[in-house]
Amino acid sequence: MEKSLPIFRVDKFSVPEAAREEFLKRVHDTHQVLRRQPGFIRDSLLEQVGGSGRFNIVTIAEWESQEAIDAARMAVTQAHRENGFDPQETMARLGIEADIANYQPIEP
Repeated sequence: MEKSLPIFRVDKFSVPEAAREEFLKRVHDTHQVLRRQPGFIRDSLLEQVGGSGRFNIVTIAEWESQEAIDAARMAVTQAHRENGFDPQETMARLGIEADIANYQPIEP
């Protein structure tokens, strides 16, 4: 059986300094949920320390499959609902821009 390539969920955010603390708390809460999901491999939360890029915070989560990502998305949505958290409203209120996509490794 051929091993499938992992999928990386890469979320890039432009976060104003005034929104950083609240945003990072929400990111940490969300990643606590992600880390408990089947198919989760690992994650990284990164903050820009140099360069001219517009996105200053990046999160990367590695998953075994697209199915694992889809199931995790449902678990996160449920957790947000239970906690009364609306990500779209929060990002709009805090002035945060996002670029979100899934990636796979490029085979040589």
